[in-house]
Amino acid sequence: MALPEEFHEIAERVNNWGRWGADDEIGTLNLITDGVVREAAAEVRSGHRVPLALPLRQDGVQTGMIPGRVNPLHAMVQINQELFGPGTVACSDDTVTMGLQSATHWDALTHVSHSGRLYNGRPAHTVTAHDGARFSGIDKVPHLVSRGVLLDVARARGVDRLAGGHAVTPEDLAQAEEFGRVRVRAGDIVLVRTGQVRAYLAGDRHGYGHPSPGLSVRCPEWFHARDVAAVANDTLTFEIFPPEIEDLWLPVHALHLVEMGMLQGQNWDLEKLSTACGETGRYAFLLSAMPEPFVGATGTPVAPVAIL
Repeated sequence: MALPEEFHEIAERVNNWGRWGADDEIGTLNLITDGVVREAAAEVRSGHRVPLALPLRQDGVQTGMIPGRVNPLHAMVQINQELFGPGTVACSDDTVTMGLQSATHWDALTHVSHSGRLYNGRPAHTVTAHDGARFSGIDKVPHLVSRGVLLDVARARGVDRLAGGHAVTPEDLAQAEEFGRVRVRAGDIVLVRTGQVRAYLAGDRHGYGHPSPGLSVRCPEWFHARDVAAVANDTLTFEIFPPEIEDLWLPVHALHLVEMGMLQGQNWDLEKLSTACGETGRYAFLLSAMPEPFVGATGTPVAPVAIL
C-alpha cells in the first residue's frame, strides 16, 4: 500500500536532504555546535546527575512483538579463572547477546526507509546483511552532548500517565513548554514524557507496549521549526500505537529519520527526571547521551545522564 498524500505533504515540508551537503550522514546533529554545547554547560547548577536508562535485563521491555529484538541474554564465560597459573590474579568475564534496540536506545538514521530511500536520498539497498548500514550508521555519530529539555506532557496535563490512545500533538508540546517555563531552541535534545514507562516499571510488559501514547504525525513539523537536534521519549514505539491514521504504520519514524535526518530514542526512563525538574522548577539541563559506536549498526543501546 502506498503512503498517503498527507504523509508526502508533511515529508516535503520537513525534508532536510542536502541542507548540510550531499555527503552528510548525521542530519540534525549538525545543529549541535560548540556554541550550543557551551550554553548547555551553563545549565548545570547543582551538578545533580539523573540516569535515564532502563536496566539491561533478560525480562526487559521486549515481548516478542518485534522479531529478532531480544532482551539481553547474559552469560558468564569465566568465573575467577587464574589465567596465568595457580595463585595468579583471577578473572571473571561475561558475554551478552541482545538486540541493539532492545532497551533504552537511539535509532540511527538508517533504522527505517520509505519509498526505497534513506536520509539524504541514499538508496535503501545500501543497508546490507554483510555490512549493515554503509552510510549514516550509528557509528557515524561523532558526539551527542547538548542542552536537554524535558517536555513533561503528562504533568502538564495533570496526569501521571497519558492514556493509551493519546497522540501527543504540537499543542501538547507547547503546553509542556509553558508548564516548564522553558523554550526549546536550535540544537536541543528534547525528551517527551508521557508516563508510559510506569507500566513497565510496575511489571506490565505487555501493557507498556500497546496501546501506547506517543507522538502524533503532526509533531515532526514542530521539531523541524525549532531546529531540534534529537528527540527521545519513554515509550516502546515512540509514536502513538496503534497509529492515529489507519494503516499508516511508523510515519513519525519515517519523517524523523528519513526526511529530517533526526535521531530518535525510545524506552528512556524519565520518571526520576520528572521529579527532579518538578522539585527545582528547571526543565533544561546538560544531557550526555553518547551512542555506542557499533560499526554499521542501525541503532544502539545508550545510558543517558541529565546533569542539573
